[in-house]
Amino acid sequence: MTERPAERTSTRAAIRDSSDDTVTRLPLTERIQAKLSKAADEHRANANPESKSASRKAAVSGKPPRRARLRLSRIDPWSVMKTAFLLSVAFGVVTVVSVLMVWSVLGAAGVWDSINQTVQDIVGGQNPSDFNVQDYVGTSRVLGFTMLVAVIDVVLLTAIATLGAFLYNMAAALLGGIEVTLAEDER
Repeated sequence: MTERPAERTSTRAAIRDSSDDTVTRLPLTERIQAKLSKAADEHRANANPESKSASRKAAVSGKPPRRARLRLSRIDPWSVMKTAFLLSVAFGVVTVVSVLMVWSVLGAAGVWDSINQTVQDIVGGQNPSDFNVQDYVGTSRVLGFTMLVAVIDVVLLTAIATLGAFLYNMAAALLGGIEVTLAEDER
């Protein structure tokens, strides 16, 4: 790679003029290029294992980083079931609260009254109390349905996660499981 002229310039951001004690700054582009070239040099030195800094680190520590090969051969279904149950209950609570907030905002914005008025205009009924959209999608009805869905989700997610743990254990007994290699950080 050819060396750019900006890389050959001094990385100092200011040059002092000796005649009148004023500080003259390098143009912004030159300062940016100098900093970028310095960062690129540091990156190349860290990325290249043959560089002097990497060899100095290895010489100072004297030991290569430790590595451990582990195999995930079994997952405890009981702990999976407990964890999945707690996470699915949290998901259910978040779902109910979010639906309550959305329905409250829609009610405060007057969406239900607007829908009632639009239906009255389309149908052309004389009695405005004939149709009320909140009888069909009212907050209590929607929250009840949301709670039912949340309870079903808790049961299904817990059962699926536990079944997944059993299936993994069967596959791991047959195939040996998943191998993971852990390495110590080089810092």
